[in-house]
Amino acid sequence: MRRGVRPPTWVGTAGSGTLSRSAMSDELVSGLLKKSDARVVLALTTDLSRQARATHHTAPAAAALLSQALTAAALLGALQKGESRVNLQVECDGPLRGLFVDGDTSGLVRGYVKNTLVEYVGGDDQYQWRPVLGNKGFLSVLRDLGGGEHYRSSVELERFDLAEDLERYFHQSDQLPSRLVLAQLPIQVEGKTESLGVVAGLLLQPLPGADLETFQALGERLRRDATSVLLTHAASGGAAVLRALLPEADFEVMSRYPLRFGCSCSEDRVKRALLAMGREELQDLLEKEGQAEATCQFCTTRYVIPGDVIRGMLESGTV
Repeated sequence: MRRGVRPPTWVGTAGSGTLSRSAMSDELVSGLLKKSDARVVLALTTDLSRQARATHHTAPAAAALLSQALTAAALLGALQKGESRVNLQVECDGPLRGLFVDGDTSGLVRGYVKNTLVEYVGGDDQYQWRPVLGNKGFLSVLRDLGGGEHYRSSVELERFDLAEDLERYFHQSDQLPSRLVLAQLPIQVEGKTESLGVVAGLLLQPLPGADLETFQALGERLRRDATSVLLTHAASGGAAVLRALLPEADFEVMSRYPLRFGCSCSEDRVKRALLAMGREELQDLLEKEGQAEATCQFCTTRYVIPGDVIRGMLESGTV
């Protein structure tokens, strides 16, 4: 609250596909390839990416990187257990300045970028996001382990590509080779190019004891086929995408649930934050401002707590 690409990231070619939007929905599907001993997680995030863009009024580059980060948060959330959350943060010296997203095991994701006005999306090469992210920065992941215990790990931005630097994070933090696809494919909608035409993420990780050569080959195949399969099958849902990508008979879907962009903020949370300020600071706020205002960074909802409510909090002795 506050007061008052380069593979494995695909950005398709404008006009590269047309899809029926009415048939598409955001969801996460995870499964196992039993013979290959690999876990596969797919997130379709087109609608929530567009909702985030509309909520924060983000320019093209900011919208693109926010959609990638939200997709990554959905994938990371699927790796969590119980009712826990995972946060992903990027800090950088480029014009974007950074971003913050989080996701949970229910499919709820939220997030924001520090500078919503960044427009330049770069070319389709290894330096695509360097003008946006800059020359120095880091990526951090904070995992809720339950019972008030948290684990935080960071890597320096080296590729300046969210998918590739997240692969490095998994390798360095979890000692787990991973293949990550973050796809943003423009399509034609009523004669106009929609830059967030199909947005999706795909995470492949080996299980203990898996053959790494088989894993590497599978990862390359998924990278190669992802764009065409998503454009063809995304409208039919995540299971259809995975069946097309993984025709192997040993693939088994383990879980499937909807994804959505939303927030847990509320007026009660704002009031609790006011209580945490302490009596003296709250009295000073009342005298100077006459009321309290707070805007949620995640969903841009603005809350106004009237002066009489604050006086009631002071008189009740709860502060």
